[in-house]
Amino acid sequence: MQVHAEVSEQYADFAAYADGDSPCFADWARRAAEDAQVLAWLADLPVPKRQPNLVFAAARWHGLTAPAPYAALREALLGDDGTIVATVRSRSTQTNEVGRTATLLPALGLLADATPGPLALVEVGASAGLCLYPDRVRYRFQPTTDGRDDGEPVLLGGDGPELVCRVAGTPPYPAAVPRVAWRGGIDLHPLDVTDDDAMAWLATLVWPEQEDRRRRLAEAVAVARTDPPVLVRGDLLAELPALVDLARSHGRVVVQHSAVAAYLTVEERETFVATMTQLVADGACHWISNEGKDVLPTLTATGPPVPADLATFVLALDGRAVAWTHGHGRSMSWF
Repeated sequence: MQVHAEVSEQYADFAAYADGDSPCFADWARRAAEDAQVLAWLADLPVPKRQPNLVFAAARWHGLTAPAPYAALREALLGDDGTIVATVRSRSTQTNEVGRTATLLPALGLLADATPGPLALVEVGASAGLCLYPDRVRYRFQPTTDGRDDGEPVLLGGDGPELVCRVAGTPPYPAAVPRVAWRGGIDLHPLDVTDDDAMAWLATLVWPEQEDRRRRLAEAVAVARTDPPVLVRGDLLAELPALVDLARSHGRVVVQHSAVAAYLTVEERETFVATMTQLVADGACHWISNEGKDVLPTLTATGPPVPADLATFVLALDGRAVAWTHGHGRSMSWF
């Protein structure tokens, strides 16, 4: 999803992204993209605050039931007394989908297998840091061929929420989940996993039909509360080098991010890629990126051409694309 695109384009793009995962959100976004009055309402919001999931969550936070017909969303927005707008302005998406950890694991495993000792994880756009616990979840990787299950699943991990990922190709699964000695992250508005209100907001951000994601979120919060990560409040471009330096005393540093760079401007993305490329070249860290196919085009271009009609994330390791992934970690196609 392109956060800085025109509003109608952004909502149409989100509709395509939500297709197959949330019929409600796909319908809401598609209809909003063609509704002049709703588009005008959205246009009054600051550009970063027009995101479909943020707007939809704010309406739900204030009582809109979902799934529901588009008319209910339209009435809630156009009849708003300022309450929904206030929530949109004060909150952020920060979805923190722990399911994405499944698509990050093969890349982490490659690094862990090649590096003696434990890893120190740094997450950019960490939210509450729930994706910093790859060693504290269970994985079920289901091989697929032409979209159909094919063979016995690969099982890894132990306690914690179970993540199920359908896999095409042959990822380099690690022999065991990596050892993690330190977990830290950066966010403009980091969320405290011990704050019940903040965690309730994260639950509201989960798409309405997806009870499995809500269950995993609750389980991931319980895990993180036993060992909260070190979260730094600030701009990723300003804070990242210092946090990488701090992490280096704990283990081999891996900087990871997923569904974060879309919230940066094009110029900020270019600066971020240049910063990460230099940190990797200097040996300061490794870099795992998992972003929408159009978000970091120089990384996407290192892999096979992505079909125009395929809504996918691109997983990259140290600047090289290695897989296409589902935005919430449900599937992965390894090159």
